[in-house]
Amino acid sequence: MPDKFARRMSTVHRSFIREILKVTADPEIISFAGGLPNPELFPVDAMDKASRQVFADIGASALQYSTTEGDAGLRAIIAKRYADRGLTVDPDSILVTTGSQQILDICAKVFLDRGDKVVIERPGYLGAIQAFSIFEPEFVTVSLEDDGPNLEELEAAFKDGAKCFYAVPNFQNPSGVSYSLEKRKAVAELTDRYGVLFVEDDPYGELRFLGEHLPSVYAFCKTPGILCGSFSKIAAPGFRIGWVVAGKETYDKLVIAKQAADLHTSTVSQAIMRRYLETNDIEAHVALIKERYGRQRECMVEMIGKYFPAEVTITRPEGGMFLWATLPGYMSSMDLFDAAIKEKVAFVPGRPFYVDGTGENTLRLNFSNADEARIEEGVSRLGRAIKAFMK
Repeated sequence: MPDKFARRMSTVHRSFIREILKVTADPEIISFAGGLPNPELFPVDAMDKASRQVFADIGASALQYSTTEGDAGLRAIIAKRYADRGLTVDPDSILVTTGSQQILDICAKVFLDRGDKVVIERPGYLGAIQAFSIFEPEFVTVSLEDDGPNLEELEAAFKDGAKCFYAVPNFQNPSGVSYSLEKRKAVAELTDRYGVLFVEDDPYGELRFLGEHLPSVYAFCKTPGILCGSFSKIAAPGFRIGWVVAGKETYDKLVIAKQAADLHTSTVSQAIMRRYLETNDIEAHVALIKERYGRQRECMVEMIGKYFPAEVTITRPEGGMFLWATLPGYMSSMDLFDAAIKEKVAFVPGRPFYVDGTGENTLRLNFSNADEARIEEGVSRLGRAIKAFMK
């Protein structure tokens, strides 16, 4: 049977994180592994009311096929929310997608041929690595510094014929790093100068609980790039509603790729999300999320300082859902993972976020899906495991 599979499938593997989540199904394990929003903050009652209103008002229409581009009212709301943050976006440039992961898949279908050079951050988002790998590109990585990508490495990659640059400038997954204003402008200038398509993934941008809001890189690009967004982190991941903003020529190609994939995103999910946004204060809800995540992030940073050896360094994100830890160079986070599971605590080892096989001594911690008490206990357990490895 193996000879029946497409060649490309031999180089693409299961999601490492999804496999880890199977291990963490044990309720005794405190998991910092998943990239999960806190379910206590899901607007269950408001969504229930919105769904009942949808079926009462439009009934069967919510269950019918719909347009590929997405619900016009929902797209208008997305455009207005961008405008409220200082970015003018035409609703007709917004394509509603089945989660932001679908954006990565259809972008890869539209832009990538085998062997094309794709620039990604180091470490990079695992979901993008998996989605792009299906189409057999050549990955070129650029180092992430405290304020964004190393610009010399980025320009060298662009000069070497890169086709696109995929990045998460706000509270990057996995590192938690955000681009400074200067780096955002510089990235936009470089993509314009070298004609490289910039794919900006922004699922976490609204979850800033420290510092000042910064414009998207998309806002500085003279040549239209691609801007991706999602309701998964601020409303309901189960609805699988994301979107992409793109220029006309790109937009048309993305629509064709989406039609080939699923015809359109769930009509009923879009209708309920639209009604929820029309009848509730989403900004107040986001503020609630930011307040909770800010406390959880602060707790994790404090507990790491209390329980981890001083040799372990971490990032200190100003928003989002993750922070990144670096162990002493001689340690393997893959080996540490097995020891941590014995202590009933889980994390994501860093190596899968590096396409070049490095990152052996790094790991990702999620702070959004555990309360302060579980964060302290989990960090304490992990600290014991790390100290045992260092003896």
